[in-house]
Amino acid sequence: MAFLKVVPLEKALEVIDSFPLEQKVERVPLEEALGRVLAEDVASPINVPPFDRATVDGYAVKAEDTFMASESEPVRLKVIGEINAGDTPTVEVKPGESVYISTGAPLPKGADAVIQFEDVDREGEEVIIYKPAYPGLGVMKAGTDIPPGKTILRRGTKLTFKNTALLSAVGVAEVPVFRKPRVAVISTGNEVVLPGTELRYGQIYDINGRAIADAVRELGGDAFFLGIARDERESLKALIEKGVECCDMVILSGGASGGIRDLTSSIIEELGELKIHGIAIQPGKPTIIGLINGKPVFGLPGYPTSCLTNFTLLVAPLLRKLLGREREVRKVKKKLAHKVFSVKGRRQFLPVRVEGEKAVPILKGSGAVTSFVDADGFIEVPENVEILEAGEEVEVTFFG
Repeated sequence: MAFLKVVPLEKALEVIDSFPLEQKVERVPLEEALGRVLAEDVASPINVPPFDRATVDGYAVKAEDTFMASESEPVRLKVIGEINAGDTPTVEVKPGESVYISTGAPLPKGADAVIQFEDVDREGEEVIIYKPAYPGLGVMKAGTDIPPGKTILRRGTKLTFKNTALLSAVGVAEVPVFRKPRVAVISTGNEVVLPGTELRYGQIYDINGRAIADAVRELGGDAFFLGIARDERESLKALIEKGVECCDMVILSGGASGGIRDLTSSIIEELGELKIHGIAIQPGKPTIIGLINGKPVFGLPGYPTSCLTNFTLLVAPLLRKLLGREREVRKVKKKLAHKVFSVKGRRQFLPVRVEGEKAVPILKGSGAVTSFVDADGFIEVPENVEILEAGEEVEVTFFG
């Protein structure tokens, strides 16, 4: 089957953006939230700290009792008790009294300052104070760190260990996050076998299945590798149907060329709707995009570099959108390490390796495994450009 209608990349992206997919939200336990993306703002339900507490080990006092204290005329206060972290105070500090208190312990009623023990002397049941204290000294008031109702994390935040610690501090036990898209991954081809299988002449090990599945997981989705479909209609159709049934989208690699083995497009037409059959880019022209039961089906090229470039261009933006991570595209400006020639009239995406401030083109061809392995990402060569000069500034889009 020949390509039905090769379209520009922008058209393909428009088609993908129009797919009837919605971000789904689920609530997960805090211990499972690391790396997930918040689907809603989170506000603190409590004061932090939830009570007035001591910030030093020392003596809780009425500050006004110490206003006249000096080295020459110290103030003596009676010690009426002790409060440690976790205690519920049962004493009230009255004029002329004090309570020994530990860091983090609740401030007793009547006290408004804590003088650290290094600044005082203790004689029996009395504490000797040599300088005035002021109200609030050595004290953190309830809610001064985080008041109730304050928004502590915004929708779209990818949760780090600092974020989960903050959520724990305000007592949040579960959080609303974007649900992970479920992605079925299928490799195709009579020549493709799984790693661990004895390799016969004419066969190659499957690279794309592992690369796509792990790229999906790296972005935050759930990937399910369904196996290798042979170049036989019923084998491929069965796996596509299984993927559509169990997952939110299906990604195939290989089997998208314009020759006799092009089964993917005809199966998509049979089961759903074929949207794209060929994109005007190099590498990656033989790319297929369709919908079956409202679920996207992507047929990516078989060569690893082409496959992962088109995954990054076409599939990754959709996954990031569903995961609430649209802002996380990794791009950097670098200087081209050496001159590059392109074919005028053909939009090219060239794999590059980043070395310091330079982008080093990898020119082994998309069929070479090391082209993909050595590449950190790719640069775009516009269709009206035949030469990029050494030292020219380029924008590198990273894989992953």
